[in-house]
Amino acid sequence: MRSAHKDVRRRSATAAKSVAAGRRGNSGFTLIELLVVIAIISLLLSLLTPAVQRARRLAQGAVCLSHLRGVGTAAMLYATENGDYVPWGNNLLWFQAFLPYVRTGRPVTDYRAVGIYRCPSYPDKRQTVCFVASSWTFRGIHDRVGHETNDPRGLEEFDQPAETLYLADNEDGWWRQIIINANGSNLDRQDVWHPSHLPTSTRQDWTYGRRVARDRHIDGCNGTFLDGHSGWVQASAMTVDMWRDCWD
Repeated sequence: MRSAHKDVRRRSATAAKSVAAGRRGNSGFTLIELLVVIAIISLLLSLLTPAVQRARRLAQGAVCLSHLRGVGTAAMLYATENGDYVPWGNNLLWFQAFLPYVRTGRPVTDYRAVGIYRCPSYPDKRQTVCFVASSWTFRGIHDRVGHETNDPRGLEEFDQPAETLYLADNEDGWWRQIIINANGSNLDRQDVWHPSHLPTSTRQDWTYGRRVARDRHIDGCNGTFLDGHSGWVQASAMTVDMWRDCWD
């Protein structure tokens, strides 16, 4: 009888040790399992990173578009109080002229304090002029090149204001200047008045180099039109006619 009891206790102890050993053996990862987990995480990150980057770019594009809508509203308010004229070219800088009409919650005298004048996607955060304005005019419908003018323009001069660009994203190539303040140099190059300034251009120089951003926002740029609305424009679709002031 005692022998039987000893045998039962021995078997119970052996079983308990086996269970405990099994638990200890399953308490951690083996090296192979750990490598598999790392590989899966790396794969997921490689798949998610482009999607996250694209989502970020889309969000920045939406903010930029909102800013341009605000500028468009300011332009229309300015026109209402100035005989339906808007700044054109460099004699009267748009970002200075619109200061009384931007919604900042308080009066501002320094354009650099106006957030809607900036695009969050512009690479160099020192840039204070993130948009270029039209100073383009044409001698007629057959003029495919046009020329620069710096006199304010009346909105009634434009046959199709809802389809005519007024502002667009500023390019950020090495040939484009960083404007620090309203007294800086090269302020006269923050406008658009030649076909080589458009996104399809490959020119890279101060005067005739590309001035409208080619791919600031997913293969295109944002712009404000002369009726005050804003929208995205595909770079390859932007033409001289989108800046034209005469159609007939």
